Amino acid sequence: MTRDTPLNSRYRHPDTVSVGILMSTVILILSVAGCSVVATGADPNPDLDVSGIDPNEVIRDEPAPPESISPSTSESEARVEVPVPVLLTRSWAERTLEQLTIEEKAGQLLMPWVLGDFAPEGSEGHERIFNFIEDLKIGGLIMSVGTPFGVAAKLNALQAQSDLPLLVAADLETGAGFRMRGAVQMPGTIDLGGATDFPSLMAVGATGNEEFAYEMGRITAVEARALGVHVPFAPVLDVNNNPDNPIINVRSFGEDPQQVAEMGIAFVRGVQDNGAIATGKHFPGHGDTDVDSHVGLPVILHDRARMDSVELQPFRRAIDSGMGAIMSAHISVPSLNGGEREPSTLSHEVLTEILREELGFRGIVFTDAMDMSAVARQFRSGEAAVRALEAGADVILMPASVSGAIEGIVEAVRSGRLTEDRLDLSVMRVLETKENAGLHEDRYVSLEEIPRTVGIPEHEEVADQIARKSITLLKNGNDLLPLAGTRSARVMSVSYRRSSDVLAGRYFNRAMRETYPRLRAIEVDGDTSDDRYQELRRLAREQAFVVVGTYVTSVNVSGSFTLPEELVEFVRYLDQIGVPHTVVSFGNPYLVADFPDVRSYLLAWSGSEASQRAAAAAMLGHAPIAGRIPTRIPPFFEIGDGIQIPSSGSVGGTR
Repeated sequence: MTRDTPLNSRYRHPDTVSVGILMSTVILILSVAGCSVVATGADPNPDLDVSGIDPNEVIRDEPAPPESISPSTSESEARVEVPVPVLLTRSWAERTLEQLTIEEKAGQLLMPWVLGDFAPEGSEGHERIFNFIEDLKIGGLIMSVGTPFGVAAKLNALQAQSDLPLLVAADLETGAGFRMRGAVQMPGTIDLGGATDFPSLMAVGATGNEEFAYEMGRITAVEARALGVHVPFAPVLDVNNNPDNPIINVRSFGEDPQQVAEMGIAFVRGVQDNGAIATGKHFPGHGDTDVDSHVGLPVILHDRARMDSVELQPFRRAIDSGMGAIMSAHISVPSLNGGEREPSTLSHEVLTEILREELGFRGIVFTDAMDMSAVARQFRSGEAAVRALEAGADVILMPASVSGAIEGIVEAVRSGRLTEDRLDLSVMRVLETKENAGLHEDRYVSLEEIPRTVGIPEHEEVADQIARKSITLLKNGNDLLPLAGTRSARVMSVSYRRSSDVLAGRYFNRAMRETYPRLRAIEVDGDTSDDRYQELRRLAREQAFVVVGTYVTSVNVSGSFTLPEELVEFVRYLDQIGVPHTVVSFGNPYLVADFPDVRSYLLAWSGSEASQRAAAAAMLGHAPIAGRIPTRIPPFFEIGDGIQIPSSGSVGGTR
């Protein structure tokens, strides 16, 4: 199906339809009666939208036109008010809803995962998603990683295949570059570029500047819409107050509920001022957990008063500011649901009684991914979907089985377990979200506009500013930073990373080499052998300075933030032999607990290109160090700690 191919006639609502037949009939009747059709006061409907109306269609429930006769006029000059027919004022969403079968309504609530890869016709990936669209009539999808052009072109093709416009979401917590950053060409490790990739939200928190949160939201929305994404699943409104939290961590703005709320509201405004739908997550608050909900069910045992004052505060304030969407959390909070230990995603008390009735949320509710173990281990796809709808959710995200979820919903309606009115309520929210996004008028994006909108220098500069302002120095023994020394100094950079993270350390080392051309870069990971660490010890004794960069983030979804003991011992060895060294965290800030005696500790907050370059600039004295931690790191540091060092030169490093 091409873009210009007419949609299925059941869903076709023409942009313009003449109402001449309808109105001429009214005029003829009134003329025969000797009346003139005159509007009382101003034109009652100067912008009357008559799109999608068949003039031959019966107008149901239309009241008889009331007469308004002026006593000063003759009978032939009687003024008659002509009311707007009911059908002429109904929205696209309302007209569309009444055309759908129960099966199609269920499909509208499903949002499966789609990879932004190249999938040739006939391939398994191609057939899978086109089956979702053509046969199961899904209402939307969540787009995963891909290149900007690849994602946009694929979404255009999928939109053309669908009878109704698809609502497209993506996890864009740190900008469109979080998913649409491009590919790495192997061999050679060439970054092919892509959308703007910002530092983490906790980096924004470290700047203390709400304007950065707004700008991050604005650019995220602009680039997302240019690529065909309407719902960036951001911002994270969780208050990260548990150092052992394996899944939120630097994805949060910080530990102070008020700061998280203010930063979150600014981000929401940035997103929604620019045509996208902000989604606060993970309700009712995933910050104080020590279990990854991808692999188990976290349980939060705080009482209701504590939940109100901490976890719920950012959500409450963002809702009051007009945030359009919420994502539920697969966490159990017994104090919120009568002592039951069930996922909040499946809790009527949490999603209806608290979220909608107490907090007054009127937007659309997405579940977190339903294939996560916290839900999937307990229920099959159909049962999980029905329970989520019963709880108050609207969209079932990433069910383990799309067809199974649809079958479960349809059976629940036909058996009376779920009323069709309840189903319609969620379907209407989905359709209204599409209409508000303008998808009923134009569901496609222009590939020609992408290079003028996505990843442009103006956007990258904002990412650089956030990264530079966020760099936080917590320890600086012997005033080690900024570094001094000649260009001939021997410097070693050791990067601990996942083996698949081929860009970890790349931009940091490149920037450092501009000052220290002899820098030696070494990568280690969880599988590095003891012999290799012995070699590192030998090399360390020959260095004037050693940097140990840790690229440990929650994106790993590993269920753990621990470092290998071999790396911890290596850092201790550096201290024992007296080689000057700094540990730089490009992610989890709490790792200092593994190195309590380290003399120099710097936080860069993320492994993004901007953060890597900013860390190098700060260490070299090319940029000031001005960040302050937005979270406690017990028992070492408190919120607001950070050593301030002015710049000693121009910003270094190039993209």
